[in-house]
Amino acid sequence: MDSRLIYAPVRMLFMFIFVLLLLAVVSFLFLDLARTAFTKIGFSWSQALFVLLACLLGSSINIPLANLECREPMVRERYVRAFGISYRVPVLDAVSCRTLLTVNLGGAVIPSLISIALIHRFPQSLSYVLLAILFVALLTNQVARPVKGLGIVTPALLPPLSAALSAIILVYLAGAPHDLIFLIAYVSGTLGTLLGADIMNLNEIRDLGAPVASIGGAGTFDGVFLSGLIAVLLV
Repeated sequence: MDSRLIYAPVRMLFMFIFVLLLLAVVSFLFLDLARTAFTKIGFSWSQALFVLLACLLGSSINIPLANLECREPMVRERYVRAFGISYRVPVLDAVSCRTLLTVNLGGAVIPSLISIALIHRFPQSLSYVLLAILFVALLTNQVARPVKGLGIVTPALLPPLSAALSAIILVYLAGAPHDLIFLIAYVSGTLGTLLGADIMNLNEIRDLGAPVASIGGAGTFDGVFLSGLIAVLLV
């Protein structure tokens, strides 16, 4: 192949600037879509921004729950790849036979509190929400995969798609009030993912050889976080 056909049209400095601009634009669009999703379920613009930032920043905070005796040797890899995504995992210097079970602040605690608050605010949604959560949890559990050294991993797009589908079915076929469609999509997307991916697979934690297993973190955070946002935007 003629080398003249492949060349950089601009200098590396300008290419780097273009990449930064592209990342800034994509980030802005993502934040705007996320804000739109939260305002659809009843938050003001400032509340939506606060919740969004709290979830993102809280994703790095894990609250310890218990130490579990692991049944498999501790995995020493620093990065574990699953469903096309590389996840960074903590590595212990000393060999340990215990897995620290934690709950992620941004991926479990905050979304759960928001979901509970929404159900409390609209109690008439309870029966519909429970059906939607069960639907999402069963589908998510079928595809959730235990990954040694990391935890439970789920495809990021399946939970939000199933949550949106459950909301549409309940509203247009089962007679749920139309104004609850966004609430059903968000709550089932978050709680259904947590239940189907992490809670229903707690018995697998001891076999993963992971130093830390986080409910709502690592391989589940993207599923939980995106579920609420994308599900609301899809309906």
